[in-house]
Amino acid sequence: MTTPFDDLMDHQRETEALSQVAGRLGWDQETMMPDGATEQRAEEHGAMAAVLHARRIDPRIGEWLQTATAPDAVGDAQLRLIQRSFDRTAKVPAQLATALARETSRAHRIWARARADEDVAAFLPALSRVLDLRREEAACIAGDADPYDALLNDYEPGATGAQLSAMFGALRPRLSALRAAILDRPAPPALQGNFPEAGQLALSRTLALAFGYDLSQGRIDKAVHPFSSGSGLDVRITTRTAADDPFNCFYSTVHEVGHACYEQGIDRAYLLTPVGGGVSIGVHESQSRIYENQLGRSEPFTGWLYGQMRDIFGDIGIANERDFFACVNSVRSGFIRTEADEVQYNLHVLLRFDLERALVSGDLGVNDLEAAWNDRFAADFGFAVDRPSNGVLQDVHWSEGLFGYFPTYSLGNVYAGCLHDALRRDLPALDDDLARGDPSAATGWLRQHVQQHGGLFEPIDLITRATGAVPDEAPLLAYLDRKFGDIYGI
Repeated sequence: MTTPFDDLMDHQRETEALSQVAGRLGWDQETMMPDGATEQRAEEHGAMAAVLHARRIDPRIGEWLQTATAPDAVGDAQLRLIQRSFDRTAKVPAQLATALARETSRAHRIWARARADEDVAAFLPALSRVLDLRREEAACIAGDADPYDALLNDYEPGATGAQLSAMFGALRPRLSALRAAILDRPAPPALQGNFPEAGQLALSRTLALAFGYDLSQGRIDKAVHPFSSGSGLDVRITTRTAADDPFNCFYSTVHEVGHACYEQGIDRAYLLTPVGGGVSIGVHESQSRIYENQLGRSEPFTGWLYGQMRDIFGDIGIANERDFFACVNSVRSGFIRTEADEVQYNLHVLLRFDLERALVSGDLGVNDLEAAWNDRFAADFGFAVDRPSNGVLQDVHWSEGLFGYFPTYSLGNVYAGCLHDALRRDLPALDDDLARGDPSAATGWLRQHVQQHGGLFEPIDLITRATGAVPDEAPLLAYLDRKFGDIYGI
């Protein structure tokens, strides 16, 4: 005879499986779907959203939660996460959830066309519709609380806009000062040569395997905006190529492999359960950023990568490993967040965080967004945005309704700084391994201390358990000062 806990978990596994199917629709839309299928795909997304919404507010869940007894600590975590999802979903009308799924699916294609055409005006009506729906959703969830926090908690449970604003307020002046000092110094040498796409994709696959990505349960495709999709036994990533910038391909791949390895590293006993996914987007981002930056852009690993690139592409215009390390970590003025160096990346995120809080609160109107973006960019980076695809149209997130998502990128960097300090204490020989192109000791440490737990612990608790300290921005800032002070002699 089954228990209420067993019945609840059976129901939940089917819901999680359907959620993975819905996610595969999104993956297909980004990689393979024909352009003419947009309207039908919007209906498909809406239908799946309606089915999932109905399952997540099934009255039996409330009954099971009242009577279910967890068999162990993992069961307690399952109940906690199911209760959270049930309470949130029950506040959002099914019609609204369906409308959001349809509208964001349409808006994504409108954004892609507007970005290609450098036409902000073509995107603004769709953005306005998505924002209105997300505000309505936030109002349903938040009640008398801050609507932005209600959206933020979809991605980072327990976080508040006020807390993150204080943390980011400590980051911004230090990063701005470091940026100014670096840009006053001579620039490192730049890559030269020919970098065919086939060679880029071949080396990106080598990198993916080196960092532990299991291609028997994953795949690598191309997309305009690299991303990772899926969980459990089917975790897919995308990358992109640029003929004159192979680092874009390589480090996009390593970044997305960090996300994918988190999902592949979760204890298989948690498969298709609430605990069987990453605990938060911030923790997820900590994995992708530490793979990409503290490991992938470290001096010993770039020494190995230097040899790999010369083997594939021949002369790349860099005289030695030390110059290559500086080249990989070059700090140059630029428009694009995803291409930004470690010093400037968070400044890009903080811009978006402030703007989207103002959008959600109504302090900033959609029609004024481009001007606000351009003004803030000029103030933070010292030069003007030259075209919309380098400005307000560069990111996909707002077209998909992901308000509250952007700050998790910087929070992930903060978490990564804390984790890097801890793993370096535990792995004194790590640089020798990285110099051989072998980051497995570090990725194994991360699997043990972070990834295997999935959603078992709350985000702050997970990082605190892994590092022995409550996370803050100090380790990240110290790491950036050391690394770029060494490269630029400041």
